[in-house]
Amino acid sequence: MKRPIIELSDCIVCHLCVDVCPSAFRLSESGFIEIIDLEIYPEEDVDEAIKNCPTDCIVWEEV
Repeated sequence: MKRPIIELSDCIVCHLCVDVCPSAFRLSESGFIEIIDLEIYPEEDVDEAIKNCPTDCIVWEEV
């Protein structure tokens, strides 16, 4: 299984990932983007978020 991860030091909190894939990404109470814990991530939507991220801070990680 794989899951998306975000390199928070590179993230500019543009919200694009949340807009593209709200089932996997959300804005935390502290103002950072976070990954929602899921059994299976919607690969097509996460791939779209990865492709459009302006800082390329989202990648897949094998778990």
